[in-house]
Amino acid sequence: MELEDRLHGRVRGVVDDLLLKRWDDTFSYNLAVVVDDAEQGIGEVVRGDDLLYSTPRQLLVGSLLEQPAPRYAHVPLVLGPDGRRLAKRHGALTLADRRKIGHGAPEMLSWMAASVGLAEPGEPVTAVELIGRFGPGLLPRQPTVLRE
Repeated sequence: MELEDRLHGRVRGVVDDLLLKRWDDTFSYNLAVVVDDAEQGIGEVVRGDDLLYSTPRQLLVGSLLEQPAPRYAHVPLVLGPDGRRLAKRHGALTLADRRKIGHGAPEMLSWMAASVGLAEPGEPVTAVELIGRFGPGLLPRQPTVLRE
């Protein structure tokens, strides 16, 4: 199954055996995300590129449920200082946690903007300014590392 990703271009993925419901009666992510997106009328999905190759499975499920396929953009992940996907194990992940170590919302917005090339490092920016600067083609293709 193929998809056209806004950052990766044409991607071909193999749809293998697809679990729809787990042994504990919990619906799988691949089913739940399709149903949830369809229920909400989602037409654009932006998520981490670690999920790029599971997307063909979701497209198949959506087509079997006769749902329109959303457009996708899979963006590079933010990694911890150890080079692994940023997760709870790295600590200080919420805005409240970052605030406790001296990084408020404006500083975090500035860091995020710089990490995707929309601002110079340390440059104060507002959300309104970033809207004018943004374009999907400007997004980096490599992960960003969050350093303390």
